[in-house]
Amino acid sequence: MPATPAWPPASTPRLFVDQGLGEGMILPLDGAQANYLGNVMRLKTGDPVRLFDDRTGEWLAEVIETAKRSVTLKLTSKLREREAVPDLWLLFAPIKKGPIDWLVEKATELGAARLQPVITQRTIVDRLNLDRLRANAIEAAEQCDRTALPELAEPVKLPALLKGWDQTRTLIFADESGGAPLIEIAKSGPTAILIGPEGGFTTEEREMIRATAGAVAVSLGPRILRAETAAAAAISAWMCLAGDWR
Repeated sequence: MPATPAWPPASTPRLFVDQGLGEGMILPLDGAQANYLGNVMRLKTGDPVRLFDDRTGEWLAEVIETAKRSVTLKLTSKLREREAVPDLWLLFAPIKKGPIDWLVEKATELGAARLQPVITQRTIVDRLNLDRLRANAIEAAEQCDRTALPELAEPVKLPALLKGWDQTRTLIFADESGGAPLIEIAKSGPTAILIGPEGGFTTEEREMIRATAGAVAVSLGPRILRAETAAAAAISAWMCLAGDWR
């Protein structure tokens, strides 16, 4: 007896929709999403689409109408609830366009709950395109099956961030001048990882961070890492030790 094919197929397109979804909803799409489904994927009436909304979870929909510039879907069933996300924030100094796009993409894939740009004395990028960074996070979530998006916060200066720091959230400070091994520090619960800019933190900033209640300086090993590499490495290590990789 032949096996029943998996449904929806693994090749089913998957999109983020920024509104609450529910069974039976009729959802018209236009613009880039309609072009992707209709002209790139060439979907026809009855074809499946997977949708998630960062609110209710992931849904199965089917195409009920296609036009030159629009595609209309009907939601048929819920596939799964919104994922549980470890309470891990990534605090990072803005870096150049290519590396920061990569950083946001990988932090999203790895499961960060919040992305917080932090302006430091050696930050060389003073303007961020948050819309582009959010688009990178959405695309990463679509491709890696996440049902939750990281919150993307407005940039904040380091002194302001530290002044209002909630000491119940562990602040893991990746200090290239040295610190405790991450394996000795990582624990479940509210946590933030702070990654510095190209060139690192100044001596004044290091002292300010170390004096913050809840902050712990850690070492990411014997090699100097690029800022985006340090972010991915630190998130990966924390997820393995204290997050949802255990």
